[in-house]
Amino acid sequence: MVTETRSPEETYELGKKIGQQARPGQVYTLTGDLGVGKTVFTQGVAAGLGITEPVSSPTFTIVQIYEEGRLPFYHFDVYRIGDIEEMEEIGYDDYFFGEGICLIEWAELIEEILPKDRISITIEKNLAQGFDYRRITVEGL
Repeated sequence: MVTETRSPEETYELGKKIGQQARPGQVYTLTGDLGVGKTVFTQGVAAGLGITEPVSSPTFTIVQIYEEGRLPFYHFDVYRIGDIEEMEEIGYDDYFFGEGICLIEWAELIEEILPKDRISITIEKNLAQGFDYRRITVEGL
């Protein structure tokens, strides 16, 4: 599925729809350049799960846990990860194979430990289409 959005609000709404449809145990990978809207999309997913607390990128903690929604939400940002052992230290498999949903920013950096059964989301800009234009590709849903 490919969706084009033309504002941060539209990107948020797409994330919200995905959050509303999320099922226990799903793993979402989220790739895209810095500043492409990954956090806005993630905030939408959280809203779709019924999470009302502020959601920001867990840049210095690897994983941020939100448990107030209809499903536990595990938001990973592995941009600064040194090696896979850091993921093992936090017990990533408990999150990946648990009852909540995982959303992993910069997932390409931990490709070797990602479950085969996952939903891949790619967000791309195209300035020729406008500053707020995004092309969002969702595979595996």
